[in-house]
Amino acid sequence: MAGAQDERLAIAVARAGGLGSIPAAMLTPEQLSEQLNRFKASNEAYAHAPTLPVNVNFFAHHATEADTEQTERWLTVLTPYYDEFGINPQEIQSGASRAPFSAAMADVVEHFKPQVVSFHFGLPETTLLQRVKATGARIISSATTVREAVWLEQQGVDAIIAQGLEAGGHRGHFLSDDLSEQMGIFALLPQIVTAVRIPVIAAGGIATIDGIRAAMSLGAAGVQIGTAYLLCDEANTSPLHRVALQSETAQHTALTNLFSGRPARGIVNRVMRELGSIRNDVPSFPHASTWIAPLRTVAEKQGLTDFTPLWAGQNTQGCQSMGAFDLTQQLIQAFN
Repeated sequence: MAGAQDERLAIAVARAGGLGSIPAAMLTPEQLSEQLNRFKASNEAYAHAPTLPVNVNFFAHHATEADTEQTERWLTVLTPYYDEFGINPQEIQSGASRAPFSAAMADVVEHFKPQVVSFHFGLPETTLLQRVKATGARIISSATTVREAVWLEQQGVDAIIAQGLEAGGHRGHFLSDDLSEQMGIFALLPQIVTAVRIPVIAAGGIATIDGIRAAMSLGAAGVQIGTAYLLCDEANTSPLHRVALQSETAQHTALTNLFSGRPARGIVNRVMRELGSIRNDVPSFPHASTWIAPLRTVAEKQGLTDFTPLWAGQNTQGCQSMGAFDLTQQLIQAFN
């Protein structure tokens, strides 16, 4: 949920009895330190539970340079939109908006020692991973196939997040880019549970008590829920995104690489309909975001979400405008 939440939502979830998470993929080390300091301060002010746990989540992709020829081809595709909104592409400042786990972030982990550190897109290189392990943190990572789950277990993670195809946001695949290998959570989950000996956490399309119980009946040790929290008071979800989540359009989501360069699930909007959700001429992750961002900014000023990544899972049923504490306590009833 990078960009859609900060430590406020993590604090509310933790106080209600869940494991609150802080997404760090779009933060600098300084910004992450500030959020962890506020989480720590909240703990100290909350006398009944001074050691609330926190999970810090990082991306573990391999950083690449932008390809000039690929970028030029993509600019040609976007030129009609630039012309429509009066944008000069020559004035756009390039720059990746999502960074992989780094030595500087490892410094932050070593200082704060969060109880859980999770990764998306595999794991960081061995030296950095060992630094995290040395802090005593439990390490978990996303798997979208059985092969990825087995690989993660071999690398010594403590638990695996089985990310079903229904999940909102970026697909966590890292051993193969073939989307035909991706499965829904209730097909993927029991296969991973059978293939590994460590706990498996179910994610994707789970937004209700019944969904949690179904995942647990198939062997999940826990569940990870994201989309259901997007309308919570503590979420940073934009007003336009909130409106979309509560409209009929939220019933139609699709995987798209138009916004970042990697497949991610969001509510279908104009640019996805007109250009097609998945294209081969999109710049590599995360460089695609550089060229779509100016269109998003101008359109949103007009109240339009034509170029906005409206990340959401296939099941928005659990999205409720309420406090994250109350929603978490409501969902925890599934374990009673």
